[in-house]
Amino acid sequence: MEEGLGTSEQLPGDEGSDNEAASQEVFDITCNGIESDGDQVLNIEVNELGTTAGQILEFESHEAEKNCEHVLNFESGAPRDNSHQLPEFHSNGLEDPRCGDTAIIDGHTSSSLGKSYPPPVVGMEFESYEDAYNYYNCCAKELGFAIRVKSSWTKRNSKEKRGAVLCCNCEGFKTMKEANSRRKETRTGCLAMVRLRLVESNRWRVDEVKLEHNHLFDPERVQNSKSRKKMDAGVKRKLEPAVDVEVRTIKLYRTPAVETPGEGSSDERAVSSQIDGSTRLKLKEGDTQVIYNFFCRVQLTKPNFFYIMDFNDEGYLKNVFWIDSRSRAAYAYFGDVVVVDTTCLSKKYDIPLLAFFGLNHHKETLLLGCSLLADESFETYVWLLRAWLSCMSGRPPQTIITDRCKALQNAISEVFPRANHRLNLSIILDSIVNSVGEVGESEVFHEVLYNTVYSSLKIDEFEVAWEEMAQQFRCRGYGWFQTLYEDRERWAPIYMKDTFLAGISIDQRGEFMCPFFDGFVHKQTNLREFFDIYDFVLQKNHQKEVLCDLDSKEFSPVLRTRCNYELQLSKLYTKEIFLKFQEEMVLMSNCSGIAQIHANGPIITYMVKERGVQGDTSDARDVEVTYDKIGVEVRCMCSCFNFKGYLCRHALSVLNYNGIEEIPNHYILTRWRKDFKRLYAPELGSSNIDISNPVQLFDHLHRRAMQVVEEGMASQDHYMVAWQAFKESLNKVRLAADKRVS
Repeated sequence: MEEGLGTSEQLPGDEGSDNEAASQEVFDITCNGIESDGDQVLNIEVNELGTTAGQILEFESHEAEKNCEHVLNFESGAPRDNSHQLPEFHSNGLEDPRCGDTAIIDGHTSSSLGKSYPPPVVGMEFESYEDAYNYYNCCAKELGFAIRVKSSWTKRNSKEKRGAVLCCNCEGFKTMKEANSRRKETRTGCLAMVRLRLVESNRWRVDEVKLEHNHLFDPERVQNSKSRKKMDAGVKRKLEPAVDVEVRTIKLYRTPAVETPGEGSSDERAVSSQIDGSTRLKLKEGDTQVIYNFFCRVQLTKPNFFYIMDFNDEGYLKNVFWIDSRSRAAYAYFGDVVVVDTTCLSKKYDIPLLAFFGLNHHKETLLLGCSLLADESFETYVWLLRAWLSCMSGRPPQTIITDRCKALQNAISEVFPRANHRLNLSIILDSIVNSVGEVGESEVFHEVLYNTVYSSLKIDEFEVAWEEMAQQFRCRGYGWFQTLYEDRERWAPIYMKDTFLAGISIDQRGEFMCPFFDGFVHKQTNLREFFDIYDFVLQKNHQKEVLCDLDSKEFSPVLRTRCNYELQLSKLYTKEIFLKFQEEMVLMSNCSGIAQIHANGPIITYMVKERGVQGDTSDARDVEVTYDKIGVEVRCMCSCFNFKGYLCRHALSVLNYNGIEEIPNHYILTRWRKDFKRLYAPELGSSNIDISNPVQLFDHLHRRAMQVVEEGMASQDHYMVAWQAFKESLNKVRLAADKRVS
């Protein structure tokens, strides 16, 4: 670590003497044992230090006899001159039994989300009602809205509060009596709220959350709101008179596990829902230091790197989750469909690795987070999904794809209740083949299975074809074969036509997306080897994306049809996507007959007759397509647009038949466009920056600089412009500092 702190790369033209003026970032992480009861404290301080304002991220973990709790304590004060942030790391090991429960560590002390607090989620627990209120109030302040108590209820024949609903100050509308008031109308019927409930007589749990607002945020008005004044009043009572700082303390408990509904077979990797407080991550000698060294190194080299650790009741490391800033930024563009890869867990690899990944605009895998897990219990998966969701700004994916692990499926229902949860089709097909013994080795069986799964356009067709397959190959005697069939609505394409999949899991036969670490992580790969190749794989993936971007930019395809649709999208789609779309354009020639079969006002249903691949009419089929003349919307029963993200030959034929010269913009997804500029830098968020807070200043300037870096990577010309701008900016900043001194 000392070597990393003592060196700093200089760009061409830098002067060594100027390094003293550079800001440094300091993190102090300590883990100490104290025999008395204690809390696990996340303490972020900015104190007045005469000429410098230091920024310290400090973790202290003490042994508690009963409950392990987290105290989030923020102190901030105004700096006087320069802001210096000095990096220091101290640790007595992650397996120290005196350590507490869960520690959240972010590459920036301001927050993993660019705010001081993650958004509330269902299942959060607090030590008191006041803590819960203050937490939501702090979240509201960061965003720029005020809160109030909409309703609360007490225990019968008692004044003890049992529950409450905290809502946005813009909730509801004025009453008839209030409407005559001269006061300005500020309510908009906003539905943002949290519902709190007292549990176990001493903890407050979040039961319901609504994050969406229907109005703009007004930070200035928030400063004068009652909720803000209430928080400030509570703060002042806690402060020493001589110190002008603000303290906010909130205690968070890890949510206890909920009983897992249902039981499953061992083949489904169903896991008991009972909590084992002694469960710990299975680490070999030296693995603790390997993890620690990796996180320390990455935090120093990669901004906005985020990781969180979960400790068991005895203080041993249980679970770890981490994600780099590029992945967090990429989620904004490609977070619509996410795959949870549990290959290492299901196949009992030496490292218990779980990875989140998606698909980028070149149909290449994109890492969206990693985790090491002690077990596959419902509680562990709930912890993991909530940790992952918190660093994604509380925005769940539209579709999430997993294997058949029951504990994971139940956890997804708990954390992502509105997401479309589907099973990985490639895993299901492999399971079907393996479930029927020697029959699965037959090429004929493979052909029939794939035809049944991929060629069925209607549910009835699929059901009949499945029944015929089961009879032909005598599969009824295989219990696992029947179990997979009963779960068909989660994996069979015919049942998923309304689910957006962006080409993941369901594509052409045999075209399945490989896991992100496929070919790099093997069954005997140990933790040290994994972390050695982790950066290499990420860098390799990044370089491949840059090369694909350049290739797509210079790509000038040979058009294979005379239809304007092909020319239109050759200028918009990336190379990989256009070549797949071009195949649909070529196959339009097989869609010879288009007949109107039904009309309901502007909505018309057509039957498109499609000949076979070789133009043979003997295996022609009829495909139903619905077209809305007013909205210029087209829907084909093959559901290619939902499955792959671009229109099929049947829908294109109907658009062409109706004289539509260009494909409507709502069918040209941004995720596939080569002309859309993607900046893999953290979102800037609110422009309301507290100029007296060095943490916010550093965070805001760093994010702006990262945007210039991303833009400057585009070409040599971009690089030279960005480099010149950096030099000019640095000279202007130094000039301003010199004027201030004089």
